[in-house]
Amino acid sequence: MHDLKKEEVVALLVGLDTDGDIETSMEELAELAATAGIRVAGQLTQKRERPHPATYLGKGKLDELKDLMWDDEPTMLIFNDELSPAQFRNLTDKFDCAIIDRTLLILDIFAFGANSAEGKLQVELAQLRYRLSRLSGMGKMLSRLGGGIGTRGPGETKLETDRRHIRNRLTNLENELKEIRKNRETMRKKREKQGAFTAALVGYTNAGKSSILNLLTAADTYVADKLFATLDTTVRRINLPGGAEILLSDTVGFIERLPHHLVKAFRATLEELNYADVLIFVVDAANPQREQHMAVVMKTLDDLDIGEKQIIIAYNKMDKDVELPLPAENRAAKVVEMSAKTGAGADSLLAAIEDIYNSGKTRMAVLIPYAESKVAAFIHEHCEILVENHEEQGTFFEVIADEEAKNRLAGYRVTMV
Repeated sequence: MHDLKKEEVVALLVGLDTDGDIETSMEELAELAATAGIRVAGQLTQKRERPHPATYLGKGKLDELKDLMWDDEPTMLIFNDELSPAQFRNLTDKFDCAIIDRTLLILDIFAFGANSAEGKLQVELAQLRYRLSRLSGMGKMLSRLGGGIGTRGPGETKLETDRRHIRNRLTNLENELKEIRKNRETMRKKREKQGAFTAALVGYTNAGKSSILNLLTAADTYVADKLFATLDTTVRRINLPGGAEILLSDTVGFIERLPHHLVKAFRATLEELNYADVLIFVVDAANPQREQHMAVVMKTLDDLDIGEKQIIIAYNKMDKDVELPLPAENRAAKVVEMSAKTGAGADSLLAAIEDIYNSGKTRMAVLIPYAESKVAAFIHEHCEILVENHEEQGTFFEVIADEEAKNRLAGYRVTMV
């Protein structure tokens, strides 16, 4: 890992306006740069239908960019789109500074922020896949970056000249992640066997997911007002108002144009969302781009084939100046307004989770003969036990049972006195 404070990185941001909404995208790029420890000296944009295939910008804008380079003396150019190998090569030939694109910047942030062994493997896998497809255009760029932005993760080996090394390393990383996936699957099956109910926090990066996790669980997950402050999945136990214990997980935040290399590498982690019983979609209600951010998250969920799960919309940061009315989301089963900072609305969120937890469940009393120990074991594994008493005819249970358990126990049901 490299200490960015040793030498300040100064950058110019470069973007194309292809849809008339370049301001929002460039603001986000500036936030990403700040997260990576880069000082932004200025920016240049051009209105074009599509990037120039060889140089991203047109000739006139390239000349204008050269003039800006003289004025601001940046050490880096950051492009708001993913550059092709040819664009990398041509731009590196034209400008005597480091050149990176939005994808490489995000990958670098992930490399800096991943703490778990799995997270580090996933980031390195994404970086190597990205570089393997661009080696012909990145050789000079990597040498100019040296030990700074864009080189964290795989280290400073001569990646641009050693395709065999990269492919071998990719194979090793994929095998290591397969083992981690097997272990994750074993843990997941154990949770399912125990009937553990799981709620998963999802949302755009910096919407406040980790703050809500800390609020509900008294955890100490790292929180900061920046993009991708936390990357590794965190799972904690919480108690609902009725006393039931469930699992609450926090996942990596989404962002517009999240690099597909990264989505592919983190798929094993994101697959955890497939097994959640409810998704808590956290929205920064005070963000002017909240509707756009919501659309990005919903599209990502659809891409992961989990958009049909039950969803609770948690409009966070309601303590700030929030424009009303709040956006509607047709697929939301519940909607709550809250502030993770002040704690307001936390009870409403827990109540909403509990409503979904209890839906489809039945409170029932059963008497299990002592000779049928397998049924008693089933109850311990699959039901929430409220009362358990050993009586003359057998063991009396008062339980909360889902549809499957209710059908299994129907023949043992008794009337509560």
